[in-house]
Amino acid sequence: MEPLDLKDFEWKIEVRPLTMDDFDALVEMEQLCFPGMQTWGREHIESQLKHFPEGQLCVEIDGRLAASSSSLILTFDPSLEWHNWKAVADDGYIRNHNPKGDTLYGIEIMVHPDFRGMKLSRRMYDARKELCRQKNLTQMIIAGRIPGYHLHADKLSAREYIDCVVEKAIYDQVLTAQLANGFSVQGLIPNYLPSDTESCGYATYLEWTNLDYKRGAKRRFHHPVEPIRICVVQYQMRSIKGFDEFAQQCEFFLDTASDYKCDFILFPELFTTQLLSCVEATRPGQAARRLAEFTPQYLDFFTEMAVKYNVNVIGGSQFVVEHGTLFNSSYLFGRDG
Repeated sequence: MEPLDLKDFEWKIEVRPLTMDDFDALVEMEQLCFPGMQTWGREHIESQLKHFPEGQLCVEIDGRLAASSSSLILTFDPSLEWHNWKAVADDGYIRNHNPKGDTLYGIEIMVHPDFRGMKLSRRMYDARKELCRQKNLTQMIIAGRIPGYHLHADKLSAREYIDCVVEKAIYDQVLTAQLANGFSVQGLIPNYLPSDTESCGYATYLEWTNLDYKRGAKRRFHHPVEPIRICVVQYQMRSIKGFDEFAQQCEFFLDTASDYKCDFILFPELFTTQLLSCVEATRPGQAARRLAEFTPQYLDFFTEMAVKYNVNVIGGSQFVVEHGTLFNSSYLFGRDG
């Protein structure tokens, strides 16, 4: 058997600056994310890239636009009409962007429906947070949709709905993600976007505080060591009927590690021997070679999961046959694909 080419299993995922070449794909994604709402015009994106290119970001997966983020910097003023999107964002042109300001204002984040459930909004928020740290901004302010509200509007007021989401009694695809990314609800904005029928026109006023902010500092304070969080799996070996059951058991740990925002998850060495319960083999050597037949599925699965759950996966180890020789190999699956 020829050695497996790991490039065949890799994904190419990149958080990068938005460009005008992305415009058509951006508008197509916006139409899918916000049906019935007005999309960006070419003049909006040109103006955003002219005034604050660093604040216009996107995620690209295997050549496709998967998510985007737009923002600008302002000087915080309690008297500013934060509830008025057109005033704060200059109707999307951001000509009021102030490089010397202290607050990052998030205009929009959207994730293509084909790539939802892959923690891409977290990548976008993390990129915004890093921008706040690099530019030593005090905070990030956003106005968020509550697209699940129309399903409960006949029974709950907007405030009651938000309380239920905060208390995790109701899941809202936007607000729940924002709360998980460290934002706190500071207020409720009626008539924010009347065309947003899913939110019944309402939006939440949310803040994220930059704890790395240094008063009077001109640049970010760099720590010599950055802490990371590692999830170490205690894996129970039990009889299974096929690879799908193995994958389901692994995904439970991956989901948990992602919820705790771990940087790495470590599976035990040779934990794939659990798959012996669903293969026929009479001798140990033969059994190990039968396990090696699962390696392509194993590589496909963990490559996808690392991206989906935004966590680097150390996938224990797995048998692989190269030029007739059996090896016990370990793989690192990066969350960048």
